[in-house]
Amino acid sequence: MQAPDDFNPRPGIAVEMQPGLRRILAPNPSPMTYRGTNTYLLGTYDIAVIDPGPLSDAHLSAILEALQPNQRISHIIVTHSHLDHSPLAASLAARVGAPIIAFGGPEAGRSAVMTHLAAHGLAGGGEGIDTRFRPDVEIGDGEVIRGDGWDLEVIHTPGHLGNHIALAWGDVCFTADHVMGWASSLVSPPDGDLTDFMAACHRLRARDWSVFHAGHGAPITDPAGRLDWLIQHRLGREAQILSALEDAPGTARQLAERIYTDTPPALLPAAERNVFAHLVDLEGKSQVSFTGRLSAKAVFSRSS
Repeated sequence: MQAPDDFNPRPGIAVEMQPGLRRILAPNPSPMTYRGTNTYLLGTYDIAVIDPGPLSDAHLSAILEALQPNQRISHIIVTHSHLDHSPLAASLAARVGAPIIAFGGPEAGRSAVMTHLAAHGLAGGGEGIDTRFRPDVEIGDGEVIRGDGWDLEVIHTPGHLGNHIALAWGDVCFTADHVMGWASSLVSPPDGDLTDFMAACHRLRARDWSVFHAGHGAPITDPAGRLDWLIQHRLGREAQILSALEDAPGTARQLAERIYTDTPPALLPAAERNVFAHLVDLEGKSQVSFTGRLSAKAVFSRSS
């Protein structure tokens, strides 16, 4: 994992990352958001706001106050509809008249297996879904969002959430919560799909990048190295689960208790979610099987 950083900027201050790009930290630190959500302002005249962030009057004021006299917000782009990224979009749009652009609503891009799990009562965990979020403009994978002096290529990167996108600005990529330096991305069914997450990691790894600007934390200056770590981290956890199943079948909770032996009891539900995400992925690859209906309570075993 990337070494701990000294990332601790003051919320509400627009910091220039490079010519034409500034970052404002939202005042919402937490164990899930690190120091807070990063909002990016891209452009010189017409400004794209990438991830307005959570509902916060202070953050709304900070975004508006960062505009110079010759600047206007022309685009509001939301990478995904978690409560720490999208809710402020509507308030900002009402103030500046710019369209809200995203892949789709909260359930857009959800895989078939996760749709099935949600239909049978599995609820999401983690940051929480902005259930009211609806973009004015839906954009698809490979489309280009064009502004005055900048272009952003949309890369659909489901896994953390079905409607999650990354945005390529030349060899710079805004990776939101798919790739972060301070922690691995949360993948929690039915909102998160590990099969999709790994595919998106490999897709990003196939391109050459100079830097990743994440949804939380400092810039990632070794994008390829970070992606390699994320992929190997997940493969390592997969190997642990398969090894545990060699010893005996088990539910996601039972496997989590066997694998996460040093984890405090209060954190075991999150560990169980993570194990279940892997089990769904492994079942899709025919490496495990289960009895009954697919759920975290099903008993899983190694496929023969």
